[in-house]
Amino acid sequence: MTPNDDSASHLDDLGDSELNVRRAAILEAVVSQYIGTAEPVGSSHVATAPGVRVSSATVRSEMVALEREGYLVQPHTSAGRIPTDKGYRFFVDHLTTPGVLGPVQRRQVSRFFEQVHGEIETVLERASGLLSELTSYAAVVVGPSHETSTIRSVQLVGLSPLHALLVVVLSDGAVEKRTIDLEAEVADEVLTATGAFLSAHLVGQTMAGSWTAPASGTRAVDGLVAAALRALDSMGGDIESDQVFVGGPARLAESFEAVETVRSVLSILEQQLVVVSLLRDVLDRGLSVAIGTEHGYEPLSSCAVVVAPVTVDGHDLGAVGLLGPTRMDYERTMAAAHVVGERLGERLAGGHDGRH
Repeated sequence: MTPNDDSASHLDDLGDSELNVRRAAILEAVVSQYIGTAEPVGSSHVATAPGVRVSSATVRSEMVALEREGYLVQPHTSAGRIPTDKGYRFFVDHLTTPGVLGPVQRRQVSRFFEQVHGEIETVLERASGLLSELTSYAAVVVGPSHETSTIRSVQLVGLSPLHALLVVVLSDGAVEKRTIDLEAEVADEVLTATGAFLSAHLVGQTMAGSWTAPASGTRAVDGLVAAALRALDSMGGDIESDQVFVGGPARLAESFEAVETVRSVLSILEQQLVVVSLLRDVLDRGLSVAIGTEHGYEPLSSCAVVVAPVTVDGHDLGAVGLLGPTRMDYERTMAAAHVVGERLGERLAGGHDGRH
């Protein structure tokens, strides 16, 4: 974002006592140029930026002041300056809009949600890849735990003479499966009758409940019902845990110059509980972006994390996150997270109509 005179006035209205209008415009010009080039920014480049319109000498003086106040740093003698975490934070906090995806990317998102089908886990996993493609950063999608989901349907399918498959479809679109070992061969009509009996007594119950069913009056069905209820109990561990999908981890090597940083970030991404905690902590603090050490994970001190909730009926059921260098394209990344998070919320709520 390159500020114009209007946005400079907007910055002044926001009341950051440390920065006057001109200094704020210069800082935002430095951040924008550094994000675009990855090269330290000199005063001559900033002087020509829209919204600055002062001499190079004045810009140099203001950049020294910004460095003194902790917004910029000079990496090498006589070189230009680069933003600090504080500088990036100011830039993000004073974006006048969250950013908008370009027409090609918007079409890419629409095409993805029109074409992606199957179990919700498949959609979430592929959405992490979509986010990474849109931004060129590593992406994380945290899906809902199934604890609060209700059972939509129950089926029993014969696999072999002594094995059946219990298939449970949940209200959030997830499908849970368990293989049941049978003590004796069961006729197809008994499997069908047991599936119908289970549906009659379990549909509408939450996955966090304890399941019971009355006697059916048929010994073969009752035996199969008991085996199915035990299989349902065994789903408990999967139901309570969040689903985490990581897309584009290989892009980290392109994003960071230091090999150690790449290793640290990959290590974090492999730890499911840490990833979920990281995204939730950012959202719980009312933020959509955590920069540098703000997120509290030392191995990620050279990273920025952009997060958007996945919401259904006002409830946060998951989150999408993007992890890249502090020199990330914040506007585009925030726009991608927002749009994909919104579309995933629609899909979780049953919004299969391709709405944008």
